[in-house]
Amino acid sequence: MKKISRAILVFTLYLLCILIIQITSVYLRSQSINNLYLSHYYFILQFIFLSIFYLEIINNTFQRKVIKISVPICLISLTVQYYFNHDLLVKFNLFEIFITSFLIIIFSMFHFYNILNEKRKYYYLNTGILLYLFGSTVLFISGNLITRLDLAPSKIVWILNSLLYIVYQFFILLEWREIFLNKEKSNYDK
Repeated sequence: MKKISRAILVFTLYLLCILIIQITSVYLRSQSINNLYLSHYYFILQFIFLSIFYLEIINNTFQRKVIKISVPICLISLTVQYYFNHDLLVKFNLFEIFITSFLIIIFSMFHFYNILNEKRKYYYLNTGILLYLFGSTVLFISGNLITRLDLAPSKIVWILNSLLYIVYQFFILLEWREIFLNKEKSNYDK
């Protein structure tokens, strides 16, 4: 049996947390209960798990330092913001969406830079993360406007986000195939 790296373990835990949030969200929606507050758990847990994932796969000292410094600053900033503005808990928090996604996009770009002249370790996973976060960030940032206007075209935004998520899942599947089915390459063990 193949040894699983800590990075893959962290990513798997991330997927499990996101699955639980999505199942809870669907259930609440089916009961006509507002589930918007779950978005905060989604963004913050995604940020924490993916930051740890990138900390595991990035070896560059400067880049690791950027991650180690930016994660607590981001989390402290969000904590302070929620402490002073409780109303943000019941709507899309544009700052939360932007800062958590933007930092993960930066970490993703660090990894792309690092693998330019190396083996493409976690290439598909990183591509999926970058595409999904970039696209969904634009969609989610428009979330408050969409819910305020209550427009029929707002369904298009959610459909686009679902399509982005399917693309993301496809890239995850490609990475899993590389890791678990490709017996010749074992460069994922750390």
